Amino acid sequence: MLVAVASGKGGTGKTTIAVNLALALAEKIPVQVLDCDVEEPNAHLFLQPVFQQEEPVTLPVPEVDNARCDGCGRCSEACAFHALAVAGGRVITFPEMCHGCGACIAACPQGALAEKTYRIGVVARGRAGRIDFVQGKIDVGVPLAPPVIRAVKKQARGEGLTLLDAPPGTSCPVVAAVKDCNFCLLVTEPTPFGLNDLRLAVGMVRELGIPFAVVINRSTLGDLRVERYCRHEGIPVLLKIPFNKRYAATYAQGKCLVQEYPDWAPAFAGLWREIERLVAQHAGIAGN
Repeated sequence: MLVAVASGKGGTGKTTIAVNLALALAEKIPVQVLDCDVEEPNAHLFLQPVFQQEEPVTLPVPEVDNARCDGCGRCSEACAFHALAVAGGRVITFPEMCHGCGACIAACPQGALAEKTYRIGVVARGRAGRIDFVQGKIDVGVPLAPPVIRAVKKQARGEGLTLLDAPPGTSCPVVAAVKDCNFCLLVTEPTPFGLNDLRLAVGMVRELGIPFAVVINRSTLGDLRVERYCRHEGIPVLLKIPFNKRYAATYAQGKCLVQEYPDWAPAFAGLWREIERLVAQHAGIAGN
């Protein structure tokens, strides 16, 4: 099962939920963690994996043969991402804007464009005890996260539980991470910002047709508007973690809740059972 842990905004505790759920279940079932927050991956700070292999992520970008190019501009017209421009009768390429679709090469009547490899990031794989760990990271200055996220997701091994730590927000990188998952766990906080961004995240997963539920972190701060919203929308709240300065200190030290406070392990195991139940329920409804 592929389960995404996402949030409408950063700082809600998304990675906290992902790593603690992984640790709580690692002794019971095969667990894999995919850190798809490729602009700022941080699950490794808590799980401390030993990395064993690393592979670059590349895109095919256009390279111009100026001897054959007549500056007609067909390639620039075909590019939806403005990765090519014509100036002074010569084609200028901007590989950092290229999505690797190949439209420019297909449009060139002179056959003056060819593909070259352009590195945009890296995928690293390792072990954290019983947990299989995969992390993606885009290179500095690269704005294109989805191809790196897709490269991370290709490492999903398809057995037991694969937990996907998604980027925050509701933009293209999050959609690339969450789509095709069996379930999405939305982590929020009981604040006006948390509620606003939860609404956006709920709209996203509903559009993708993925079953989902909510975890409320720091539940004893703020107000009850998030809970009222979830009740009104029929969204299950599967877990609430109260604010506690000791928990915050544990996080700040790079430690995990279920290890420092073992009483939380059954709560996270229960969270997994609820996810399994909701996935089965959704499959039954879809089958009918």
